[in-house]
Order: sequence, then structure tokens, then C-alpha cells
Amino acid sequence: MEKISFVIPCYRSEHTISAVVDEIVDTVTAHGGYDYEIILVNDNSPDRVMDVITVLSQFNPRVKGLDLSRNFGQHSAIMAGFTYLTGDIVVCLDDDGQTPANEMFRLIDKLGDVDLVFAAYKTKQHSGFRNFGSKVNDLMARWLLSKPKDLKIMSYFACKRYVVDEVLRYENPYPYMSGLLLRATKKVCNVEIDHRERAEGTSGYSLRKLLLLWINGATSFSVKPLRLATIVGVITALAGFVFGVYVIVHKFIVPESPLGWSSTMAVLLFLGGMIMLMLGMVGEYVGRIYLSINRAPQFVIRKTVGFDDEDKSHER
Repeated sequence: MEKISFVIPCYRSEHTISAVVDEIVDTVTAHGGYDYEIILVNDNSPDRVMDVITVLSQFNPRVKGLDLSRNFGQHSAIMAGFTYLTGDIVVCLDDDGQTPANEMFRLIDKLGDVDLVFAAYKTKQHSGFRNFGSKVNDLMARWLLSKPKDLKIMSYFACKRYVVDEVLRYENPYPYMSGLLLRATKKVCNVEIDHRERAEGTSGYSLRKLLLLWINGATSFSVKPLRLATIVGVITALAGFVFGVYVIVHKFIVPESPLGWSSTMAVLLFLGGMIMLMLGMVGEYVGRIYLSINRAPQFVIRKTVGFDDEDKSHER
């Protein structure tokens, strides 16, 4: 009997995670033919979600919990869950109930043809801010990760176990799940499902977290930003050269014309800003290299709930 492993990062979801777990259990039980486990990863949530996870694991031995020592972010929490799972099929979904667990087999059944299936929502129930962030993520993935234009990448997906094993080969800090998944396989598709309204609360992604996510994706899986910096540098240098020639020629033609303090300062400020931008970009790459060399952790687990000794052997 094949086994499905569900991985759910949890943050500010003490009032919603129980309903998500109940829906998973009811759906798998009604479908039949599969064993399952549910791995709930508490990403150092400020509420009492870890207490809820502990209670759920006591009532159902297939529910297991990981308690991270600090807030590492959604992608690191998923990596922590991947480290502990034992299933043949892996399903990731959200903890707020917006991703309908009762439609999971629409994703799982498609795995016979492909290796990775992302949900595609008919109508997204996210806020305008969150939808804007999703569009930026999509554009960045298309440019940096060569994502097909018609492929939608969502947090609700199902994949085969070998894809997770390939993802786990990445041991550096700041994992970017979209890049890791698309690097593992090109046999990917979407399945359209419904998207529910949030039962309570708001998205855990603030503007700061979205910016950090974009920077992480840009610097972890592509050197295109560095190539762009080179191109911008060349264009700026050519523009400066042309402007210099123009100033010299114009001075010869119109000797009494002023050199223009304002225009000179504008050019200096522009060039100085571009130089600082490029140095910052290079510094970001160097910083990531430094953290990788020093083995900065993807996550640190404070305690586990519901795992036996054999399961714990998967920790790295």
C-alpha cells in the first residue's frame, strides 16, 4: 500500500489547523487504498499552535509535529518536514484551510503522467497585496528559473518521492522551494481546483518577508542578476562616454556655454547609485557563499512530537 506524506507549515493557525487535519483524514479514509502521515511544522508561531499539534498527535498516531527553534520561514519549514517524511507521495498544503484538502486526489491522480503537480486556482481568494506578490513571484520564476509561461506555481502541490529526495540534496541556508522543485524535474503540470476564503486571520507574508523571498529566489538559483548588472554597467559606461563626447563637441561649437553643474551632479549621482546597486548585488551573492561555507542551518528543531526512533533517524 502506497503512503502519502502531508507536510504543512504552521504559523498563527491554532484555530484552523485542526479542521485541515480532520479534512485530510476524512478524505484519505473515504478514498481508501492509501496509508498516510501528516507532518505539521510549527515555524515558531507566536500562538499556541504547537499545543494543538501535540493534542492532535495524541489522538491520531499518524499526526506528527516538528517545533522549530525560531521563525525560519515557510520554505525552510517545508524542508524540515521533507527531512522526516516516509511516504511514497508527498502533498504540501497550507494551514489556513484555503487550500482544499478534499480535492487532493485531483493532484495525486495526475502523478501517473508527471512527477510534480501544482494546484491552479479558478479564482484566488487572497488579498490584493498577496496577489501582487504572487504575480511578482511568477515573473521572477519565468525569468530566473525558466518556468513555462502557462505554469502556475502554488504552495499546494503533490509530487513523487524522488522529487523530494532530489530537493533534500540542497543543504545550504535559505532554500527556495520553487527553484528546488523545478530543478528536480521538468515533468510538471497544473490541475485546476477551487480556492477558499481564509477562515480567519491574515497572510503571514509581510512586505519585508516578500522582499526577502524575492531576493532569496534571485540569488540562490541564477546568475542572471549578475549578468544584468554587467549589461547595465556597459550601457551606463557607453552613455557616459557619449555624453562626454557631446559635452566636448558642444564646448568647441559654443565656447561661451556653461559646463552645467546640475547636469554633472545628476550624472555623478546616477553613476554612484548604479555602482552601489551593483556592489550590493555582488555582496548578496558573496554573503550567501559565506553562509553556505559556514554551514548556516536551514532550520533547527527544538522538539518532535509523535515520531519514533526510526523516524528520527531521518534528521540531518
